[in-house]
Amino acid sequence: MQPSDKALVPFVSVDNMMRLIHHIGVERMITEIAAQIEEDFKRWESFDKTPRIPAHSPHGVIELMPTSDGEAYGFKYVNGHPKNTSEGLQTVTAFGLLADVYTGYPTLLTEMTMLTALRTAATSALVGKYLAPKNASTMAMIGNGAQSEFQCLAFKAMCGIETVRLYDIDPAATAKCAANLQGTGLKVVSCRSAEKAIEGAQIITTCTADKKYATILIDNMVGPGVHINAIGGDCPGKTELHRDILLRSDIFVEYPEQTRIEGEIQALDPDHPVTEMWQVITGQAEGRRDDRQITLFDSVGFAIEDFSALRYVKRAIEGTEFFEPLDMLADPDDPRDLFGMLMRAR
Repeated sequence: MQPSDKALVPFVSVDNMMRLIHHIGVERMITEIAAQIEEDFKRWESFDKTPRIPAHSPHGVIELMPTSDGEAYGFKYVNGHPKNTSEGLQTVTAFGLLADVYTGYPTLLTEMTMLTALRTAATSALVGKYLAPKNASTMAMIGNGAQSEFQCLAFKAMCGIETVRLYDIDPAATAKCAANLQGTGLKVVSCRSAEKAIEGAQIITTCTADKKYATILIDNMVGPGVHINAIGGDCPGKTELHRDILLRSDIFVEYPEQTRIEGEIQALDPDHPVTEMWQVITGQAEGRRDDRQITLFDSVGFAIEDFSALRYVKRAIEGTEFFEPLDMLADPDDPRDLFGMLMRAR
């Protein structure tokens, strides 16, 4: 018995996702995903929103990130296990699904480990477009793990960054990142300390993985006028910035109800003022005001960004060979006769 068309769901494997990225181009795909995120942020109020649903353990965290705009439903499964790197495993893995709200039928199943790296970089650079100092040319990239190259290329493509200054507590990670960025058009400077990395940088990106309260940046390291893109903190008890930096900064977030639990602002009072990025993007709130303002994007990742990435991939694979039809849904001749379908398959 061959599955009917109704039983088949487009599935994008890791291999096909990589083929798709190479077909489109890394920087172009990041830029196009950012455009989709920007479009969806402009209709923020049409989405169902909830903080992601975590299952914490001593080993890490496993999370579900759902949302819907009333026509499509999407979710991402994602983990965060910092200890995995020492065992030769990814810190973060993910997959996601898009479905039709009217029928409840899935319309896309895809890997999201690669896709999350792209959408995280796309979100960072999209926010940078609104908050970073004008004519910024240098970014410090502190934390040179799996996300670092994507961040550097995103800020190059969308914000005009020309130089990246790299630092990681593991010199091998910095060497890896520097080697991967050769030939991209970026000037790459490898640094031996976080203090050295931020010299002359108008944008500071922090992306570290340890599941603990940390101070990657202390207060006297941050001068006026910079934009801080803090993307490493993403669960309770995990931060990167000294509290005093937060008190000097104008803080921008995705979804306050989630960020107050997981972001840098978990170190502040629950009513500390923050600005939601969708309001900046729609013109309802002010972003960067002047050259001395410190802007801080306290990013933890939110489901709408994944929804946008899923919508983008669903369109991008149409008419291509970068997916395979997965026999995922039962489709009996009579919808009430599931058992009969089982017997006929014997």
